[in-house]
Amino acid sequence: MAKRHHIFLGPALVLVFCVSQAFRDVYFGHVFQGVDFFAVILLAFMASTILFTAIPLLRDRSAFAKLRGHGRTVLMINLTTALAWSCYFFGLSRLEPSIVNTMHSGMGPLTVVTLAAFGVRLAKTDHVGWWEYLGYAGIALSLVALAWIVLSGNSGLAGSETTALLGLAALLVSGASITVSLLYCKRLHDHGVNAEVVTSVRYVLLIAVAASVVWQGGLVSIGSAGEAATLTALATILMVLPLYAFQVGIALTAPLTANVLRALGPVFVFALQQIDGRLTYSTPTLLGILVYSAAAIASTVAHARTEAPAIKPAVSAPPLRLRRLPAAR
Repeated sequence: MAKRHHIFLGPALVLVFCVSQAFRDVYFGHVFQGVDFFAVILLAFMASTILFTAIPLLRDRSAFAKLRGHGRTVLMINLTTALAWSCYFFGLSRLEPSIVNTMHSGMGPLTVVTLAAFGVRLAKTDHVGWWEYLGYAGIALSLVALAWIVLSGNSGLAGSETTALLGLAALLVSGASITVSLLYCKRLHDHGVNAEVVTSVRYVLLIAVAASVVWQGGLVSIGSAGEAATLTALATILMVLPLYAFQVGIALTAPLTANVLRALGPVFVFALQQIDGRLTYSTPTLLGILVYSAAAIASTVAHARTEAPAIKPAVSAPPLRLRRLPAAR
């Protein structure tokens, strides 16, 4: 019963992350028009690092001992996480939130599949069948279509072609980087390191980079301590806690499944971003996101069918064959 509970808990936490990130992207997409995103990074991730360092220190200090021998993994987590969030927020400050979310999320499963195709195994991953590959091909085509929508000026946010190109390039990097980071986190989880400890060491480099930028330019457009406190609280609620929930979720979910579930996020983002006065309703964007979501669902179904034959023998014993005894002499 406990095992079945964990099977549902992992995907549920990933879905919680999908809904919360819609609020995160729409809110901060608006905030970043007047506040340097490195200032928000510094406030949010410093708070999270302090919080999730204190938890294991108070509860079980020996939990940090499990990091011994994994210094290279921790370093790679920091490098990929810092690159991912810096590029993601750069894109969010310049492009339509739903497209930002879709491009970033879509790179997740594509990165896992690409790494697997080249024989790179950063963590335990599942077999990918041909039908699942077709779903990922649909994801890739939808991302190309969304990129064209942005570059052709048909998205919900007007901007220059140069800005659009830089934003799209940053999102390709952010999506690939965060996926590699999560795979390294999965490796630590597989070695018994809990989510609190991983979170406590994951953002050290990102904080250092943000602090360096802020030191050069100051907390840009943050006018008071009260405003800084508000941003810190909202960033923690909309960014840090959902990320923790997602990290726990991926510890209980296969990487491919977790990244495909993330693809549901853009639907929520598109619906919520309609309240942002900067943006206009874009039918091409909606169609691109729907195609993306359909491809993600198709790949999820294919993945489930691929896993089914592997699970069946584990729950049903082979038929018992009785050897015929020789006749008595």
